[in-house]
Amino acid sequence: MSTYFSDRSFRFLRALARNNNRTWFHAHKTDFEAHVRAPFQQLLTDLQPIIAGISPHYRSDPRTVGGSMFRIQRDTRFANDKSPYKGWQGARVFHERRRQVAAPSFYIHLQPGECFVGAGLWHPETPTVRRVRHFIVDNPAGWKAAAHGTRLRRRFRHDDSEMLVRMPAGFPSDFEFADDLRRKNFAALRPLGDDAMTGPRLLATLRSDLETLAPFVDYLCASLDLEF
Repeated sequence: MSTYFSDRSFRFLRALARNNNRTWFHAHKTDFEAHVRAPFQQLLTDLQPIIAGISPHYRSDPRTVGGSMFRIQRDTRFANDKSPYKGWQGARVFHERRRQVAAPSFYIHLQPGECFVGAGLWHPETPTVRRVRHFIVDNPAGWKAAAHGTRLRRRFRHDDSEMLVRMPAGFPSDFEFADDLRRKNFAALRPLGDDAMTGPRLLATLRSDLETLAPFVDYLCASLDLEF
């Protein structure tokens, strides 16, 4: 068992949150590369054989351009907050067809005190949401097993941060999973302690978590006619 992140990873991200400017970042870019980006790339490399065992259609890609990791730079063009950098580093394990169609992802998030692992569809566009909702109504038993099965429920929670106040038009209000139909995001997640992220069992933990999330992602793929 090997470790990936360290206290220095979190130290860098905390310092970046306090000094969110280009001058500071470029002066400390070697720390970012050594303690955040490089260990995340190694983690993604080591995850790929695990992902291949879960689904041949998903990729854990360590490349800095076009790979799994999100850019540390923020897109500030339409934001009131002009801070140039994120105070976190995240990576998505993506479907091979993600550039052609909307597809669910697995996700790993590194942030001091707010690390987590999850999967699903985050901020999907309206046509995608509608397809998932109709699929849930047409296949409720499969949704119950995939999204509310004992194993998933014990470890993960569904994202409730954005919900419609009322049932979407055209859907039955007495449906067994009516609350799920009101969701704007179809995502399951669980927090990971900083000690878990820096500990020697991180890869084993993520293997178990991603395997637990797989039926949920499989169901979402089926709702969008994607292979899993």
